[in-house]
Amino acid sequence: MATIFTKIIRGELPATIVYQDDQVTAFKDIHPVAPVHILIVPNIEIPNVNSVEPEQEALLGHMFTVARKVAEQQGIAQSGYRLLINNGPDSGQEVYHLHMHLIGGRRLGPMVVRREE
Repeated sequence: MATIFTKIIRGELPATIVYQDDQVTAFKDIHPVAPVHILIVPNIEIPNVNSVEPEQEALLGHMFTVARKVAEQQGIAQSGYRLLINNGPDSGQEVYHLHMHLIGGRRLGPMVVRREE
């Protein structure tokens, strides 16, 4: 069964696509946490980081170069941005189709807030 991201990549579901090539698709997150919140998704379904195979290394590297291009396009390359990949339930991964969050457009603060236990 295709993931929601695969359906977006195929054009079966609406999304604001900001970049697409034969390897990846980048589109605006529907629940942004910052002024710029883009998801960069491989066009093939890889459930999570634990499912990445050695032959997919070039694809993962391509995701980073696309992140740089999209950050430049969105006007946040110089001010800074965060790249985030969640892996598994404890990380908050909701869609099991590997994806990178590109987040920026404002000061983001600490990535993880320490909690006293």
